[in-house]
Amino acid sequence: MFQTGGLLVFYGLLAQTMAQFGGLPIPLDQALPLNVNPALPLSPTGLAGILTNALSNGLLSGGLLGILENLPLLDILKPGGGTSGGLLGGLLGKVTSVIPGLNIIDIKVTDPQLLELGLVQSPDGHRLYVTIPLGIKLQVNTPLVGTNLLRLAVKLNITAEILAVRDKNERIHLVLGDCTHSPGSLQISLLDGLGPLPIQSLLDSLTGILNKVLPELVQGKVCPLVNEVLSGLDVTLVHDIVNMLIHGLQFVIKV
Repeated sequence: MFQTGGLLVFYGLLAQTMAQFGGLPIPLDQALPLNVNPALPLSPTGLAGILTNALSNGLLSGGLLGILENLPLLDILKPGGGTSGGLLGGLLGKVTSVIPGLNIIDIKVTDPQLLELGLVQSPDGHRLYVTIPLGIKLQVNTPLVGTNLLRLAVKLNITAEILAVRDKNERIHLVLGDCTHSPGSLQISLLDGLGPLPIQSLLDSLTGILNKVLPELVQGKVCPLVNEVLSGLDVTLVHDIVNMLIHGLQFVIKV
């Protein structure tokens, strides 16, 4: 009698448990289904970080450092060189007059660098602005005193505007808008030189020349490369960014 009552209790509990699981027991070799959520979009930091990494890698693989290292500075600084030859020639005359018999025979660019890119989004969310910080060192050589008359450290920012535009086939692309050197971002500092005077006068005159020609020279070389990098970005990345820009969604975190 005790055994029959125990079985009734057991089967009652089993029936209740089966009802809770839809009336069927779960086989031992079948795992419970996972609660799978739909794929979420990348976080703002993630999407912005992927873009800046892609742009940085594209600039480097596209030969940015070689472009900087081969800037034709000497050709521009020669009297009559460049598009403003008369003005530059006059400035170079002031430089060479500081020390009698001094003639600059070489300006060599060394140690070109691409520093960490900056990224901001316009208040309306439809445009991006990428800051491209560049660094180089300039080595000035002369026949009078041998090599390394001056060594200068130069930093300059290029700012590139990125837009999402629709072509005639209704396809949307990322394109380069305005691309220019950031006003006031050029920094020139003396690393070493041969004595305080007349080197300081030479430095001042040479700095004046570089301030006039270097920003536009770098801009003219770097901006076309930025345009090439944009056209070669990953399709999925471009799609995600275009979608954010078209709808004015902020994905760049302000710090």
